[in-house]
Amino acid sequence: MSTHSKLMVGNWKMNGNLAANASLISDVLAGMSSVGCRTAVCVPSVYLSQLQTLLKGSAIDLGAQDVSAQLSGAFTGEISASMLQDFAVRYCIVGHSERRQYHNETDALVATKAQRALAAGITPIVCVGESLAEREAGQTEAVVKRQLAAVIHANGHCISEIVVAYEPVWAIGTGLTASPEQAQQVHAVLRAQLQAASAHADRVSILYGGSMNATNAAELLAQPDVDGGLIGGAALKAPDFLSMLKTASR
Repeated sequence: MSTHSKLMVGNWKMNGNLAANASLISDVLAGMSSVGCRTAVCVPSVYLSQLQTLLKGSAIDLGAQDVSAQLSGAFTGEISASMLQDFAVRYCIVGHSERRQYHNETDALVATKAQRALAAGITPIVCVGESLAEREAGQTEAVVKRQLAAVIHANGHCISEIVVAYEPVWAIGTGLTASPEQAQQVHAVLRAQLQAASAHADRVSILYGGSMNATNAAELLAQPDVDGGLIGGAALKAPDFLSMLKTASR
């Protein structure tokens, strides 16, 4: 269990527009008075400026969905950690399964991205998780440990500054969710791996990120090693997101 309060992070993925974003944030902020957990939203980079303004002075931190492994230069379309810094970005997702799958991001690349974020004072939310084929082959532990090991290897001394998100690939956007027991089992493996790497591993929040919603959040968050959630679709609906934030605040 992490020493922090629960952390709930909305991942908007490739959704949003100026009007919808303003409306969603306005509705969420209106319900924040009864929320005691840490909260962030990771938004498409074109909306970082808008969200920086909308969230100013609020209890919600701003997050990005990706960062370049490069520092600067001739990398058209890439966004560096120092650019994210300009918008007071607090968190940045790295290695989301969609990036690993559709953009062929390797464990080594994800580790470098985590390094870039940390160097800029941004907390990387490092995603790990297995596919359905890997789970059925009994490889779940081996896969998540390999993915996290790359990040630990590249960021040894500051590993206690990261956030980890376990997102079983078979449970993302599919409506399938790992049972609370399945989630706890993997979270416990990740916790042990972090403890072996750092004396301060109890600072690391390990989030669950596979179709967490207002209905199943309480059961998942009740597990001893589930320190919060990385929430997709449900974070785009203010009532659902607020309901989950309140659950995490208990």
